[in-house]
Amino acid sequence: MTAASLALPAQNRSRGPVNGKSPAAGDHAPRAATRRVLPGFGLSMGLTILYLSLIVLIPLSALFIKTFTLTWPEFWSAVTSPRVMASYRLTFGASFLAATFNLFTGVLLAWVLVRYEFPGKKFVDALVDLPFALPTAVAGISLTALWAGNGWVGQFVESNWGIQVAFTPAGVVVALIFISLPFVVRTVQPVLEEAEKELEEAATCLGATPLQTFVKVILPTITPALLTGFAMAFARAIGEYGSVIFIAGNMPMVSEITSLIIIGKLEQYDFAGATAVATVMLVSSFILLMIINLLQAWQRRRSGLKA
Repeated sequence: MTAASLALPAQNRSRGPVNGKSPAAGDHAPRAATRRVLPGFGLSMGLTILYLSLIVLIPLSALFIKTFTLTWPEFWSAVTSPRVMASYRLTFGASFLAATFNLFTGVLLAWVLVRYEFPGKKFVDALVDLPFALPTAVAGISLTALWAGNGWVGQFVESNWGIQVAFTPAGVVVALIFISLPFVVRTVQPVLEEAEKELEEAATCLGATPLQTFVKVILPTITPALLTGFAMAFARAIGEYGSVIFIAGNMPMVSEITSLIIIGKLEQYDFAGATAVATVMLVSSFILLMIINLLQAWQRRRSGLKA
């Protein structure tokens, strides 16, 4: 064996693969690139946790800590008094009615905005977002002026049908309908825009009536979005305060919402009682948020997206 033949394997080993890159270098390069996908991860995560702690976690922790100063009988008495229970029934009942009403009207409005062209369509589409931008106090004053006994609508409703809306639980429902409508519309509208019209045309060609097409083809497609919009509208209505206090009348045991109960306890320096009632509302809101997240995950799975 010559010296040249012995030197050849050494040359080949030193030169590595034909493309000039060693296997080790090829293995380390993707990992280095992966580590650089999010530069400053430690600093970003630290700032995120700090922000969430200052804005969310610490205030909520203070709420629970103040509530824990009460004994269990004191806590139970604070959250189950007749006046508080009446506010629960009004708050959750009115929120449920408002979300249910918007479940139907929101689908109708989203359908019109997606499937039809008409003059002023963009203006109507912008009006849907008005409750997002309008201050809640302004909304409450406007609704009260509209539905009061001498208002533009209220005077006709009371004189013709004898129904008083303002300063009654019905006024609470009206205010909650106003502020929660966009949640259903904006949740259903994108799903309708992405729905395949070919399926509707195929159902029509097979002899299906418009009602059968809606129930069998369209409704199953938008059901997850409907449930998500309903839950979001319900959760938003539960925590509403500004637009309700002007039109509700705020009569104890009749038209007093839970948020007003909390404000009243704070004004009476009953901080522990206020935090106890607020804790009940916080837990209820957290449960609703969990339901919303589960519905959104279900919607993504039905759409074929990664949850």
